[in-house]
Formats: sequence, C-alpha cells, structure tokens
Amino acid sequence: MRLVIARCSVDYTGRLNAHLPLATRLLVHKGDGSLLVHSDGGSYKPLNWMSPPCTLSLQTPDEADAEDGVIEMWKVTHAKTGDALLVRLYEVLHDSSHELGVDPGLVKDGVEADLQRLLAEQVDVIGDGLTLVRREFPTAIGPVDLLLRDPAGGTIAVEVKRRGDIDGVEQLTRYLELLGRDPHLAPVTGVFAAQEIKPQARVLAADRGIRCVTLDYDGMKGVDSGAPRLF
Repeated sequence: MRLVIARCSVDYTGRLNAHLPLATRLLVHKGDGSLLVHSDGGSYKPLNWMSPPCTLSLQTPDEADAEDGVIEMWKVTHAKTGDALLVRLYEVLHDSSHELGVDPGLVKDGVEADLQRLLAEQVDVIGDGLTLVRREFPTAIGPVDLLLRDPAGGTIAVEVKRRGDIDGVEQLTRYLELLGRDPHLAPVTGVFAAQEIKPQARVLAADRGIRCVTLDYDGMKGVDSGAPRLF
C-alpha cells in the first residue's frame, strides 16, 4: 500500500464527471490497484475513488500543467468501464509504501458459534429444568446445534442463528424428522433460537410446532445492552 499526502487536484471522467479543486489530501493506492482520495474529514468515506479492476499510470504534465506547477500526474483507468481518475500533484508532502500482508478478515462478535456456546452454558434461557446432552449433535444430514433433555425425559433440538429466517426453520424441521425416528430420543420437539427472527419464520415455525426464542446476546454475556426494560 502506498500512502501519499500531497497538494493535488482530481478529475473524474466517465459515466459522471467530478472535480476536486487544489487542496492537500491523502492518496491511498492499494495493492489491488484501487485509489482512494481522502480529506481530513468525512470519516471513512473518500472524496473520490476508483475501484478495481483498474491500473495506474504516470503521465508527464503538458506545458500548461507544468506552468501551473504540476510536478506529476496519475491516471487511474477502470479496466471494464474506461472511467478515469486524473490526479495532478503540485507538491508531495509525504510518500511511503508498506507491505501489509494477508489480512485474516473481520471477526465479528455475536456470530452463531458464540451464541451457541453461550446458550449451551445457559440452557435455562430455553426453559426451566433443561439439561444439555451435547453441542453439535451429529446426524446424517448435519449437526444439530444443541440437544437438550427436559425433566420428563423428552428431547429438545435447538437451532441457533443470528438472524432467523425461513431457511433456518426448514433446516430444523429436517433435523426433527430425522431425530424423531430414533426411539432413544423420541419424542423430539424443536426450538428456533436467534437474536432476530423474521415474521415469516415465526409463522412457519408455529405451523411446524416449533417454539421460537429471541436471544439477548448482551444479556447472555452479562453486559447491559442499554435497551429499556419494564423490570
């Protein structure tokens, strides 16, 4: 990644035309070829940019540009659309390049694995008197997130999602059909647990005899979410 702080002007031509007058800005040229033009404001959003696939080429200022004080010109051209970003540099205040390496990507808090782990430790969220049989209970069509026992000896299969939709209900339905054939587990009921459950999923779950439980992730972690409560 190359970082350049320079007094520059920027012209975008193509599907739309835009002009940034002469000012001091941060130019970020990434390894994927993209170029972002930032000011000291506007949070994360650049003033203008060119997304990959694109290429950057250096151009020699013509006589008029040179007389205006342009010392270098960058032209970034999009490979598919032909749109172009032309940067005229008048003064370079900083120029550095850095190898960042491979980024592992964003690890989000509150993913399904986190919810499943917390719920396994707090099965009382599902109901009183329940005990955990196993996480990731294996079946021929995939693992059931949680398998629980109720005080009467019945089995409860729990499917855990961050956002519950119809596909999740269908998935749990298939598990219930398969688990119900095992005399050691029958009778088996289902619980669809998620931070957010879509109305259509609730309707389908009710039709299949599946109970829905909305999970308070912050509460399960022991953190006050700040949401108003009656009690």
